[in-house]
Amino acid sequence: MKPTRFETAIALIDKKNAEDPNTYQVSGLEYPKELLYSQRMSRKLLQFKPNASRALQIAARAQHICRWKIARDEYPMDRVGYLKWRETLKKMHADLTSEILNQVGYDSEFIERVSFLINKKLIKKNEETQILEDTICLVFLDYYFEEFAEKHNDDKVVDILRKTWGKMSEEGHAEALKLKLSDKALSLIKQAIA
Repeated sequence: MKPTRFETAIALIDKKNAEDPNTYQVSGLEYPKELLYSQRMSRKLLQFKPNASRALQIAARAQHICRWKIARDEYPMDRVGYLKWRETLKKMHADLTSEILNQVGYDSEFIERVSFLINKKLIKKNEETQILEDTICLVFLDYYFEEFAEKHNDDKVVDILRKTWGKMSEEGHAEALKLKLSDKALSLIKQAIA
């Protein structure tokens, strides 16, 4: 049976992310970092919103496509440099994804929708953009937060959590509080949302 356009698009996104030279270890196995991240995004999105649209599923999968190609240190190490880096990344992620979607035969309207989501336009105003943002925050909290918290002092961690929490919807908050987190992680979250 021939794969669908959607399946082919996902496979091509994965193929690009599998080229990530950075690896991440899980249960003693090495994974290309962005490939693992993108698969976690898909899994978390479908746990959170089982009826997510195809456009939203592709945007979640491609959210960090080829992220390693633009290093953080290519930009000034301040807030302005960080924001410029993030904007440049979003544009690259959207452009690469658009090329893939065009290649597999999606129309321009669908491609523009996916780009709109990857660029995280109208967070808090657009339902799907908000779902994508919630999913990003849930993936961070579920898979990367504990490790992040070990490397930074509690004040910085609480500040990051406060910002993360602020980007999320009420539904996202409820989902986050269902995650299996350590007592330490939960107490930091409680401090952040107090």
